[in-house]
Amino acid sequence: MPWWGWIVVGAVLLGAELIAIPTDFFLFFIGVSAIAVGLVGLAGVALPAWGQWALFGVLSVAAVAGFRVLAKRRARGGAGAPRVDDTLVGELGTASEALAPGGVGRIELRGSPWSARNVGDAALPAGARVRVERVEGLTLLVRRAG
Repeated sequence: MPWWGWIVVGAVLLGAELIAIPTDFFLFFIGVSAIAVGLVGLAGVALPAWGQWALFGVLSVAAVAGFRVLAKRRARGGAGAPRVDDTLVGELGTASEALAPGGVGRIELRGSPWSARNVGDAALPAGARVRVERVEGLTLLVRRAG
């Protein structure tokens, strides 16, 4: 196959992974392997057809076995990806409405509304500055910033 054929096949596989078919990153790494074989041909390395297919097979297996688990974990928010509670604790926000002690309401944080529970002893009036102490699910546990 000519070098450009490998690149076209790789691009089609990447497009199928990203647009049409949710295949858990299999087609992504196979597509990258096809593009790599095309780039080897573009660089002037003349491989016979069986050599191109062998290189494609080796690269595909190595990519899927070596990198798929890491990419999948990263994309799904596993190890290595920051969690919401890691990034929001200590942040300052503004109470969108009055929050009684132990009460639940809305706050504005990073330009977005969030559900929040007042864990402090004092009521928070609307507009009060609050600090995030913990995160439980999608509810921020806050108290008056001081």
